[in-house]
Amino acid sequence: MPYKQPISILLVIHTPDLQILLLERCDFSGAWQSVTGSCEANESLIDTAVRELFEETGLQVSADAVRDWQHASEFEIFARWRHRYAPGVTHNTEHVFSVAVPSGSAVTLSPREHTQYRWVGLDEAIEMVFSPSNADALQQLPSRLLT
Repeated sequence: MPYKQPISILLVIHTPDLQILLLERCDFSGAWQSVTGSCEANESLIDTAVRELFEETGLQVSADAVRDWQHASEFEIFARWRHRYAPGVTHNTEHVFSVAVPSGSAVTLSPREHTQYRWVGLDEAIEMVFSPSNADALQQLPSRLLT
C-alpha cells in the first residue's frame, strides 16, 4: 500500500438550518468527526473533498457546491496513524471546506471507516468532535456562511 500524502481535507457537512453531520471512526471508538481524507497523487483539494464526501457518506455533490474556505492548518499526526505515512513524516496540512446538503439527506456509511453517524446541532457538534481543528472549523461555520 502506498503511503498517504501529508495533505488532507476536512469537510464540514451541514443542512441549511445548521444540523451538522458527524461520523464515528471505526479505528478510534468515540472519535466523532466531519468528513476527512488525504489527497491522492495529482488530485486537487476540491476533488478530494467531493470524492471523500461520496466515499464516506454516499452523498454526491458537484465541486461547485463545495465551499473552499481558503484556510489550512498544520497538525501533528497521531502516533497511531503515522505508519500510514512515509518514514519521518510527522505533520499533516489540513484544508477546510464545507457543503450544505438538504435536510433529510440519506447517508450511507463506508463500514471500513465509520460505525455510525448523527445529525446534531452546531453546539453539540463542537462538543462531540475529537479534533481541535474540526472544532475550530465548526465554530467558524456561521461566519463562513455569511461571506
